Amino acid sequence: MICTVPNGPSGPRRPSLLWEQHCCLPLKKHADIGELARYRRPGGSFVSVNVGYVPHRTDDVTGLIASWRERIAADDRLRPAVGVDDVDAAGRADEVAVAFDLEDSGPLEGQLDRVRQFYELGVRTMLPSYNNRNAAGGGCLDGLDEGLTAYGRALIREMNAVGMVADGSHCGARTGLDMCEVSEQPVIYSHSCMRSVWDHPRNITDEQAKACAATGGVIGITGVGIFLGPNDASIDALVRHIDYAVDLVGPAHVGVSTDYPFDHEDFNALIEESPELFPDCYTRWGPIAFIPPEGLLTVEDALLARGYPDDAVTAILGGNFRRVAAQVWR
Repeated sequence: MICTVPNGPSGPRRPSLLWEQHCCLPLKKHADIGELARYRRPGGSFVSVNVGYVPHRTDDVTGLIASWRERIAADDRLRPAVGVDDVDAAGRADEVAVAFDLEDSGPLEGQLDRVRQFYELGVRTMLPSYNNRNAAGGGCLDGLDEGLTAYGRALIREMNAVGMVADGSHCGARTGLDMCEVSEQPVIYSHSCMRSVWDHPRNITDEQAKACAATGGVIGITGVGIFLGPNDASIDALVRHIDYAVDLVGPAHVGVSTDYPFDHEDFNALIEESPELFPDCYTRWGPIAFIPPEGLLTVEDALLARGYPDDAVTAILGGNFRRVAAQVWR
């Protein structure tokens, strides 16, 4: 069911909660946590921040989280999000609620009991694999994706049991479909665009989107220029993907999630210096463009101007991801 925020009796509709399901600070203990306050807005925001992926081990992630949690709690613009109640409280106070995600299961180091360990530290979402095959399953850049492994299936079941949301972004198509088959809870694609709109291997097929929606999940349209189009990091491009996804699976299964890297200048410098480390579909347009937090804050008005009804805007902007969190988080 789509959430509805009606007009109040004495004034215009209050802005909806904004739910940014994935962004990236520099993966360093001294990263500037204050950058997350760029998402602050009337109506409040939730932000999920990446805390590790393929290169990182368990100790790397736990050390990073310890440093960041302390500074998030000390910043009066931010609020640690343990449960959905914290997100709602941040909304009432026009704060930014913050939780964490992992872009790969590698930091578990093969130990399923670490799913609970990371959950207790604030990780609420995890991807089984990142671009290429690992112990859990295939990646979107693999020539052949054989789907979830036995370990990967056990991982999804453990995430269900703990309350961590399973995320198919960066996974191969077969692995994503397997996740939707195995999971007893909603599966999301936190930061993925639609391949039928722009044919890029990081984007998801209509089949993947429909399988995700069938679990009760959400597709978070991302703000990376090379996934939206030929390096087109515009709100118009973002809305084109939202339009397509809404037509395909309905407004109850679409969200927004920019994948904005606050260290994008360093990332683009690495691509320029070492293009051989990246496939052509990442490098052919030069420096990658991204929709920044300030751009994401304009999506609500863009959808309203396009004729989306209030309840659909509320759902897409954050209500759908909040619904999944309320169902899955323990």
